[in-house]
Amino acid sequence: MNTTPMTRRNFVVGAVSAGTLLAARSMSAKAPQPATDAAFALPSGACDCHVHVFGDPAKYPMFPGRTYTPETATTPELQAMHRRLKLERVVIVTPSVYGTDNSATRDGIKEYGAGARGVAVINEQTPERELDELATAGFRGIRLNLSTGGTNDPKVARGRFESAMARMAKRGWHIQTFTNLAMIAALKDLLASSAVPIVIDHFGSARGELGLGQPGFADLVALVKSGRAYVKISGAYQSSDGAPDYADMTPLARALIAANEDRILWGSNWPHPGGAGGRSIMEITPYRTVDDGKMLNLLSKWVPDAALRKKILVENPARLYGF
Repeated sequence: MNTTPMTRRNFVVGAVSAGTLLAARSMSAKAPQPATDAAFALPSGACDCHVHVFGDPAKYPMFPGRTYTPETATTPELQAMHRRLKLERVVIVTPSVYGTDNSATRDGIKEYGAGARGVAVINEQTPERELDELATAGFRGIRLNLSTGGTNDPKVARGRFESAMARMAKRGWHIQTFTNLAMIAALKDLLASSAVPIVIDHFGSARGELGLGQPGFADLVALVKSGRAYVKISGAYQSSDGAPDYADMTPLARALIAANEDRILWGSNWPHPGGAGGRSIMEITPYRTVDDGKMLNLLSKWVPDAALRKKILVENPARLYGF
């Protein structure tokens, strides 16, 4: 006899496993919403360059090899967050939990509307006709999840990049990567010679408390300065323990901006997955408790100049994503 207590999260997982749509939806927590308004005037066309959507698990099944199981975070919830903060455009990135299935992102782009673009996850078996369909649906690049995918060997990562570069050069897409400074340093020659734009997520996983001199950060700055790579000054809460102001991230943000203001992007990382590590994939992992308004307001501290903020929030995304 099974004597496991019927907790809320056990119920959700059981419902998902059984494909019970209404039970899973009704028992899921709401995705995070801002508690703080923007403290500065957002320019028209401001873009959030890094979000995920997690749809109904009965409609969008997750990859068996995933490292966590999120709660739902729907496009209407994303739109509510953006209305509160007066963000008008978005880039939806396929999260690792879906493997190479981009359906949830594709449908999120369609539901969000003309102000949305997407970044896909593919593999070498993904046919060109599928990429053509994704391009029509609003996708403008692919993501190599080196960190989430457990790729720590630079030789393996180099091979993945070389294969992706050859494919993306044919269609003018960019390659986005979630990795760390050690990997960036190991691949800097390849990234510096890339014929397609490279986009590096979340400060390259630099740590705020380690400062400007931490190994690999100078390599990231050099790539940005060269114009070959964009960097997202996003996810400060992942790189610093200095809540709520994350003051130790300010020197890193300003160094990257000073290197090349034309290669800086901002993103919220909504709905902030990865809130509690060490869980089985049979357990729901809650989202981090993050106030997106406060995260957005960090940008006004890092970038006091309104014209430069417009470049980061509007002009740079428009160039890269084709708005």
